[in-house]
Amino acid sequence: MRGRGTESNPPNRFDELHLELDADARAELGSTRFYRDASRSVLAENDSPDLGFRYSLNPYRGCEHGCVYCYARPSHQYLGFSAGLDFERRIMVKDDAPALLRQTFARSGWQPEIVSLSGNTDCYQPIERHLEITRHCLEVFAECRHPVGIISKSALVARDADLLAALAAHDAAHVVVSLTTLDDDLAARMEPRAARPGKRLDAIRALTEAGVPVGVLLAPVIPGLTDAEIPQLLRAAADAGARHAGWVLLRLPPPVDALFESWLAEEYPERAKRVTARIKDTRDGRMSDSQFGRRQRGEGAYAQQIAQLFDVNARKLGLDSPMPPLSGAAFRPPARDGQLRLL
Repeated sequence: MRGRGTESNPPNRFDELHLELDADARAELGSTRFYRDASRSVLAENDSPDLGFRYSLNPYRGCEHGCVYCYARPSHQYLGFSAGLDFERRIMVKDDAPALLRQTFARSGWQPEIVSLSGNTDCYQPIERHLEITRHCLEVFAECRHPVGIISKSALVARDADLLAALAAHDAAHVVVSLTTLDDDLAARMEPRAARPGKRLDAIRALTEAGVPVGVLLAPVIPGLTDAEIPQLLRAAADAGARHAGWVLLRLPPPVDALFESWLAEEYPERAKRVTARIKDTRDGRMSDSQFGRRQRGEGAYAQQIAQLFDVNARKLGLDSPMPPLSGAAFRPPARDGQLRLL
C-alpha cells in the first residue's frame, strides 16, 4: 500500500470487541460489528408510570433482531449511530455486566427490587449464544436469589431454564415472551433475525415445564396488520402454558415512523395506506404518542376495539390474571471472593 507505513490494521483494544467465531457463526452474524460498552454502571433507573419496574439491565445496546418497528431504535442515535442499519449492525456489548452486577448487589445499602432484563433491547439476541453475558448475569441473580423479570422474543431464553427455575423456587423470576404474529412469512419480513413464532411458543412450553412462570406479551399490536390475530395468538400462548397475557399498541417515534412506512410500502404496498390510516386512527391522527398512560394503548374507537378483542379472549382463556408477584425476601448478598457460602 503506497504511502502507508504499514499494511496491518490491528484491532483497537479499547473500542471494538473482537470475537473468534467459527464459520457458521460468522455466516450467522454477517457484517455485524461489536463494540465494548465502557459504562461503569450496570442498572438503568426509570420512573415511568407505564412500566412495572424501577431498574433494568441491558447487556447489549442495538439489536441484531432487526425488528423494523422497534421503539428502541432512536436510542442508538445517542451513541453516534443511526436508528436504521446501525441499530442492527453496530452492537454495544457490556461484557463486564456480570461483575458490575455483583458489585451492585454487594453494596451494604442495597435493597432488592425487581430488575428487568431487558428494558430496551433484547438480552437474548443472537450474539448471546456466543458471549453468554445474560446467562452470567442470571448466575449472579441466582446466587443472590435476587428478583428478576425477563422479556424477550428469542427462543434462546429456554437455554437458561435451570437458573430461572432455581430463582422461581424463591418466587424470584418470571419470563414474558413477546409475540407479534403467527405468520412465519410476516415475521421473517418484519423481525428478520428474531425467533420464528413457533420457536417462541416452544420456549414458553419449555420454561413452563421447568417450573418458571411465563406470560406472553402481544407487542406490538399493529392496527390493520396483526390485530386480527389476537384470538389466535392468545390461544397458542395458552396452549403452550402461558399464565398471563398483555399487549402494547404500536408506536412509531421519529425516525422509526419513516422506516416503518418505507418498509410497508416495499413489503405490503397493497396494504400500506390502510395500515397507516389505522395506526393514525389510534393515535389522534399521528404515528406516535409519548404521553404516559396512553402511549401503550392508544385512544379512539379503533383502539377500543383492539382492547375489547384482547380482553374478551384473554378472559376466556384464563390469561387475564396477573403474573405471580416477584419477591426479594430470599435475597442474600454475593459471597466474597474465595469465601464459601453457608447453605
